[in-house]
Amino acid sequence: MGEPATKKAKTADPELDAACIETIGFLSVDQVQAANSGHPGAPLGMATMAYALWSKIMRYNPKNAKWINRDRFVLSNGHSCALQYSMLYLTGYERPTLDDLKQFRQLDSVTAGHPENELLDAVEVSTGPLGSGISNAVGLAMAAEHMAAEFNEEGFPIIDNHTYVFCGDGCMQEGIASEACSMAGHQKLGNLIVLYDDNHITIDGDTSCAFTEDVTKRFEAYGWHVLSVENGNSRDPTELIEAIEAAKACTDKPSFIRVKTVIGYGAKKQGTGGVHGAPLGVDEIKRMKEELGLDGDKTFEVPENVLSHMREAQTRGEEAEAEWTSMFEKYKAKFPEKAAEFERRIARKLPEGVFDKLPKWTPEDKALATRASSGKVLNAMADAIPELVGGSADLTGSNSTALANATDFQPGARDGRYFRFGVREHGMSAMCNGLAAYGSLIPFGATFLVFAGYMLGSVRLSALSGFQVLYILTHDSCGVGEDGPTHIPIETLATLRAIPNLTVFRPADATEVAGSYKAALLRQHGPSAFALTRQGVPNLAGSDAEKVALGAYTVAPVPDGSKPKIIIVGTGSEVQLAVAAAKALVDEGIPAAAVSMPCWELFEEQSKTYQEEVFVKGVPVLGVEAGCTQGWAKYVHYQHGINTFGKSGPGGKVMEHFGFTEENVLGLAKKLLERYKDVEAPALIDAHTLM
Repeated sequence: MGEPATKKAKTADPELDAACIETIGFLSVDQVQAANSGHPGAPLGMATMAYALWSKIMRYNPKNAKWINRDRFVLSNGHSCALQYSMLYLTGYERPTLDDLKQFRQLDSVTAGHPENELLDAVEVSTGPLGSGISNAVGLAMAAEHMAAEFNEEGFPIIDNHTYVFCGDGCMQEGIASEACSMAGHQKLGNLIVLYDDNHITIDGDTSCAFTEDVTKRFEAYGWHVLSVENGNSRDPTELIEAIEAAKACTDKPSFIRVKTVIGYGAKKQGTGGVHGAPLGVDEIKRMKEELGLDGDKTFEVPENVLSHMREAQTRGEEAEAEWTSMFEKYKAKFPEKAAEFERRIARKLPEGVFDKLPKWTPEDKALATRASSGKVLNAMADAIPELVGGSADLTGSNSTALANATDFQPGARDGRYFRFGVREHGMSAMCNGLAAYGSLIPFGATFLVFAGYMLGSVRLSALSGFQVLYILTHDSCGVGEDGPTHIPIETLATLRAIPNLTVFRPADATEVAGSYKAALLRQHGPSAFALTRQGVPNLAGSDAEKVALGAYTVAPVPDGSKPKIIIVGTGSEVQLAVAAAKALVDEGIPAAAVSMPCWELFEEQSKTYQEEVFVKGVPVLGVEAGCTQGWAKYVHYQHGINTFGKSGPGGKVMEHFGFTEENVLGLAKKLLERYKDVEAPALIDAHTLM
C-alpha cells in the first residue's frame, strides 16, 4: 500500500484550513450545478489534496502564470476541472474570475468542460482523455531535468521546479499512462510527484467490476517511490503535506502518493457512481452546506477570511519570482552567453540564420529515401537549434533519427537530447506534448507511419493544444514491401489530414524534405507530421524547398509555357510518376503539367488566385498517391490510390501490383483526357466553398 506519511505538527489554524477546504468543494459543486452539467464528486473528494498542494507546497505566481521556474500542475482526471478553476480563482489568477466560474461549461467561456491550455494561461496542458495528462507530466518533468542540466550552474538553480499531477482510477487504467510511467521510473524523474485519488469509482460504478490490481505495487515495480495517505478527506491537511514533502525529498525516483478518498465526500450518495458525473441537485447542496453551518441559499460564496488566506499565494508567488529574478540577474552577469541562450529559448526565437544550414540537393545527387534525407536535415537543424530534442519509439535506425552530435537523455546524463522512448508510441506522443508544453524545447517523436494509429489521441491533443511537436513517420506506403499489410499505411494519411491544426507533409524528394522541415519549424502554434519513404526517390529537377510552404506547386510545367490540357498531381514518391507521365504526354504533343502537393493544409492557406494557378480552371486533374483516395475529390477529377489493404512482397513489386508505374499513370491520364475531350472539366475548388 506504500509507506505511510509521517505526521508532524498541525498547521497553524485548523479552523481556517477546514473553512478553505469546504469552500473549495462547494465552489466546485456550485459550478457544476449552475451549468447543470459536470463532475462534482471528484472535486469534493480531492478538496483537501488541492488545498494542501496549492496553499502549502506548490511554487507558482498567480500574477505571472508563465514564470519559467514555476512548479507545473497537471489535472490528469480533467473531468474534475471545476476543482482546478476554483483553485485558480481563489489563489488570485487574472482568469478565471468569479463570473467565469458561473459560466462553467458555457459557450465561449474560459471555464470549459475540460481544462484547455489555450483558454487559460495557468492550464499547462489540455486534459480530459484519461491517462494523457499524467503522460504529459512525464514530458514536463523530463524537460525540466534537461533544462536544468543545460543551464544550471553551482549556486544558480535557474531551473529546479517540480511537476505535480492529480489523477484518478481512470488514468490508472489507460494504457498510455502505463507507457509513460514506466518511462518515468526508468528515467528516475525525482521532480515528478503524482497524487492518485484512490476513490474506487468510475462511470460504471465501483472499480471492482473491472480493476482489482494493486496499483501501488505496479508503481513500485516501475521504480517509483510510493507513499500512502489513508484519509485524504480529513480537514486537517497535515498528513498530505508531510507526504508531499517526503516525495520532494526523494530526488532519485518519481513519487506516487496513493490518497484514499471518498468521492462526493459529504453528499448522501458519497462513495457511489451517483456523484461522479451529474449535478448533486440544489436541495442536496443546500443540505450539505447547512450541516456545516453555512447559508444553504447562497451559491458561489467565498468567506472573506478564506479569500484573504488563499490570496496569500499572490504574495508568496511574487516573492518567489522576485527572488528568482534577482538570482537570474547575477547569473546573467556571470554567465552572459548562457543567459542569452536561455532567454532566447524561452522567448521561442530560432537562432539567426538557422535555415542557411539546410542541406541542398541537385538532380545529379544520389537518390535517397526521404527518411534518409530527413535524417540529414534533422541533424543539420539539431546542430543549429539546440532546443530541438526527441527520439524514436525503438526505431532509431529505421526512422533515421539518430543525432550524430547529441547524447542520450538518461539518468546521470540529463543534458542528452536524444530520448529512447522504447516501444511506447502513444506514450512517446504524450511525452512530446509535455516537452513542448514546458515552453523552451521543440520535440520530435518518430515511428512508422502506420503506427500513428497508436498515437492518434495524443497527436490530436498536440493539435488542439497548439504544441509544436514534429512527428517523423517513415515507411509511408506499400513501398514498405515485405512487411506486408500490417505495416502498410492505407488510411493513415487521410486520418492525419482530418485533424485540425495538424500540418501533414509528404515530400517528394530530399529538396522537399528540407522545405518541409523549414515550414514546420516556422509553425510554432501546432504540430507537424512528416510522411517519409523507405525506398529511394530521385531528386527532381523542378522541386523547390521554398515552394513547399505553398503546399502545392507546378514541379514540371508545360515546356513552352502554354496552358496544359491535363494536370497530374502527386505526393511523396508518386510525384516522380506524375512528372514522368506528364513528360511522356508532352513528347506525344499533348501539353501536360505535373504538380507536387507536399502539404494540403498549407495549400488551403493560399489565395484562390494562387490555387487556380496550380489547378487551372477547366483543366482535368489526375491525382496519384499510394494511399486511400478519401479527400482527394476536392482537388482532382480522378484519383488513383489504394482502397484496400496492402500486399506482402518486394516493395517495387507491390507498387507495380497496385498500378504505381509510369505506364499505368500515363494510361489513366489518357483516359481522363478522353473523358473531357469535348467538355470543360468542372472547377473543383469552387465546388467546396460558398464564397
